[in-house]
Amino acid sequence: MSTGDADEPRDRPDGGDKEPDMDRSDHDGDVARSCSPCPPGTSTTSPRSEDPAAGPHTEGSGGGGSDTGRTKSLFSWLQNRSIRRGVFVDPVRDNFKTMTSLYCSMNPAADSVNLSTKTHGAVFNLEYSPDGSVLTVACEQTEVLLFDPVSSRHIKTLTEAHEDCVNNIRFLDNRLFATCSDDTTIALWDLRKLNSKVCSLHGHASWVKNIEYDTNTRLLVTSGFDGNVITWDTNRYTEDGCPHKKFFHTRYLMRMRLTPDCTKMLISTSSGYLLILHDLDLTQSLEVGSYRMLRARRTPLTSDGGALASRAAGPRQGNDSSKLHPHREGISPRNSLEVLTPEIPGERDRGNCITSLQLHPKGWATLIRCSSNMDDQEWTCVYEFQEGAPTRPLVSPRCSLRLTHYIEEANVGRGYIKELCFSPDGRLICSPYGYGVRLLAFDERCGELADCLPVQTSCLREVRSIYSHSDVVLTTKFSPTHCQLASGCLSGRVALYQPKF
Repeated sequence: MSTGDADEPRDRPDGGDKEPDMDRSDHDGDVARSCSPCPPGTSTTSPRSEDPAAGPHTEGSGGGGSDTGRTKSLFSWLQNRSIRRGVFVDPVRDNFKTMTSLYCSMNPAADSVNLSTKTHGAVFNLEYSPDGSVLTVACEQTEVLLFDPVSSRHIKTLTEAHEDCVNNIRFLDNRLFATCSDDTTIALWDLRKLNSKVCSLHGHASWVKNIEYDTNTRLLVTSGFDGNVITWDTNRYTEDGCPHKKFFHTRYLMRMRLTPDCTKMLISTSSGYLLILHDLDLTQSLEVGSYRMLRARRTPLTSDGGALASRAAGPRQGNDSSKLHPHREGISPRNSLEVLTPEIPGERDRGNCITSLQLHPKGWATLIRCSSNMDDQEWTCVYEFQEGAPTRPLVSPRCSLRLTHYIEEANVGRGYIKELCFSPDGRLICSPYGYGVRLLAFDERCGELADCLPVQTSCLREVRSIYSHSDVVLTTKFSPTHCQLASGCLSGRVALYQPKF
């Protein structure tokens, strides 16, 4: 099925590519290069980090499933003190020592998921239920797999969840979850009755790539390669579907995310744009004609938060605040649009494609994975949200995002989208890195982003690298309740990681 735009990357191999070899075993030769848990003030970065004081890594081996039970109570206690706490709550600052020790001791679990089936293909997405009791796996060959992440026990395989590859999974609560597919549909499922779908949702005209959920309005929000963002009223779903409407449209759409408080929507594109809808109201249906700036000049985003004006710019080019916030022209008091071109280190004169988009769990920053138009370089970048952008004056407005941290990635598996993620407390980033994963931090002590914002853009610190796959890693996910991490690769293996003591 066509994406509608020839230059958009695909989440799966081209039809002429060789099928992934499912007989390859990943268990033998698991390698983990790590740093030992360090006291405060001691560097925990890898030798590849730009920090000259980085300590050496040591070889690690797989840890057993029993470690999860021993660390669960400690991790739960730390999480209760850290998650959803404000910037000004001092006690949470004391947690970094233990959290750093836990994450620095991560190793592949001895009983990682490794199904004997050869039918599910590449792993495109991983998602835990909110209570951490179920791990779901979106697969290339129409299947959805469900596991108990603590015991690694296989619960269920939804063999024909869709008619084409499954791209994304999103839990609405601890029992309901949604899946989307290249068959252009979204499906709702209930963990208590997995023999059949709750309902199928039809409305997209091309591949559906990701799903979000607004907990305030109970609206499901989906986006696809048809350029549409569609809202679905799950308050009124039936076996035949649920009411829906087109909320937004833009060309070259890649990923769409909602901030944790659902006050902003971010949209990334394959043409290098990053769109932000401020003061979000999903109940309004936006007219494309109201957003002329989507086809207008982009506003380059600099590391100091300023907008770069073109040398030939007139009084309304580059820094026209009314273009960034159309409600000033009387269009709408809500859903004001900002269009940015995020600065990418080394890419000032070349375009880029924003393939992966994530948000900090406390809503402080956005995380992107992007590649150059030549597809010869990849970066992971963190941009801090700067409040008050809509009220800034017309003259030289300041953009609402500022590049704070970045790191260059291994350019392995070209053409595939690699999904990265934040840890539940927002201190760590897990990024696919070749045949393994990297744990990245904002500083050498795994500090909170709010506590270690640099004056100038700085490199992310590599805390740990773990190689446990025999093929390119495409997706990663932290458990919301356990000190556990999962990754999935092109050959179909899912690996679990947990601390080893």
